[in-house]
Amino acid sequence: MNGTWSDIQAAGKTVEVYDPPGGKPRFGALFLHPLGLETLRGRPAYTNLLDKYNIGCLCPHAQRSWWVDRVCPEFDPVLTPEQHLLQNVVPIFADRWNLRTRSLGVFGISMGGQGAIRLALRHPQTFPACAGIASALDFYELYGEDSPLDDMYDSREQCRQDTAILHIHPANWPPHLFFCIDPGDQAWVRGNDRLHEKLTALGVPHTIDFETQAGGHCWPYFDRMADPALRFVYEGLEKESRRLL
Repeated sequence: MNGTWSDIQAAGKTVEVYDPPGGKPRFGALFLHPLGLETLRGRPAYTNLLDKYNIGCLCPHAQRSWWVDRVCPEFDPVLTPEQHLLQNVVPIFADRWNLRTRSLGVFGISMGGQGAIRLALRHPQTFPACAGIASALDFYELYGEDSPLDDMYDSREQCRQDTAILHIHPANWPPHLFFCIDPGDQAWVRGNDRLHEKLTALGVPHTIDFETQAGGHCWPYFDRMADPALRFVYEGLEKESRRLL
């Protein structure tokens, strides 16, 4: 038996909703899409795991906004993507499934992977479990290439200052943090390695996979890492649920 997808509107913007089979889900997960805007609909590598772990999933649409707390005209002239997630999307977990903070995880791919890590680092009480797959952490490298970033930041350096690595709090972080990158993913591997080095230097616990190979920055790799990523999020939320008892 498979779960079902549906579309709802939050503040006039589409959110794809996955209801796993069997009634109320145990946990909730927020999925942040990559630059190509693909969600998890029609991707059994992920939906089979959402069913297995009984996770309800929300996949909001945010255009090429990089999921940051800055206005992206392509997404909205006033509302930032991060504020949309916190104000309009996260409450759906409680309204639909009665799932509250600390029973929620966040994960994403590429643009969404860096967005998930950045969001969890900034809001670890809301998202105690996080997984970033092939995260495009050094997105400032795309500044000046006629992308939405050019309208969102005044300079490449201002863009760099807003990346996930500069949002690490030395005493407050998500307790369950996982990220992975194919070693052949030359565009983004250094940023993942740099984040690993910074977290290690600060003593922030985290789990990495920089060894698995499946073609680089592509869906065969993204699908290959679905199981370790979602299993990590599920196990992290299980630990949180026991800790709160």
